[in-house]
Amino acid sequence: MPQTIALIDTLKRTLKAQGKTYADVATALELSEASVKRLFSERSFSLQRLDRVCEFLGIEISDLVRSMENSSGEITELTEEQEKDLAGDINLLLTAQLLLNKWTFKEIISTYQIEELEGVRLLAKLDRMKLIELLPGNRVKLKISRHFSWRPHGPIQQFFEQQVQNEFLQSRFNKNGESRLFLSGMLSRRSNAEIQRRMQRLAAEFHALVAEDEAIPLNDKFGTAFVMAIRPWEPQSFTRLRREPSTKKF
Repeated sequence: MPQTIALIDTLKRTLKAQGKTYADVATALELSEASVKRLFSERSFSLQRLDRVCEFLGIEISDLVRSMENSSGEITELTEEQEKDLAGDINLLLTAQLLLNKWTFKEIISTYQIEELEGVRLLAKLDRMKLIELLPGNRVKLKISRHFSWRPHGPIQQFFEQQVQNEFLQSRFNKNGESRLFLSGMLSRRSNAEIQRRMQRLAAEFHALVAEDEAIPLNDKFGTAFVMAIRPWEPQSFTRLRREPSTKKF
């Protein structure tokens, strides 16, 4: 409930910043102004209505969440230097990634080849980097937002992209828990943008399920990688057959 309150309060601030009123929202939602006021006062927005208000404001729900967390002081993105430090030390990156997924210190050192003394050193460094707060008994408090993301095209994203290209995609995706879907077709800019919006919603659902599964014992869950991608594209073998180079930009 506290997060819901914070999210709706952030939505109110966003409306004010854009000079929008409850009457404007009522028009967008096809409701009466009184009904909209009640939604805000009771904080009873459905996900669908919240998405429609965000669309009206020209933002994604993920943008709203990020704005909420920025105002709370939680870290949503690291600096370039912090990411370089992580990318340059595989044990440090592994520990940070596991802590993000709510592993305990004991689970980390019992599962991976990281000795206790080395593990403590890694925790101390992450504490100095302000990513965690190191507590007694090697417990940690994350200073990173639940919706934290790596820097676009930054050191960590480049590291994982290399792994995706070299390892992740080298699979038939026909085993239990695996799935692959490749689609190709002609879309308008509007339809392409709509697919991207739905991808954002699916990403939000993925994060929600990760949060929901935090209470499940470690032995009953497994690391899962999920890749979604969309871009204007055709095979180079097709492009070479075009009579004239395409000058149309997306």
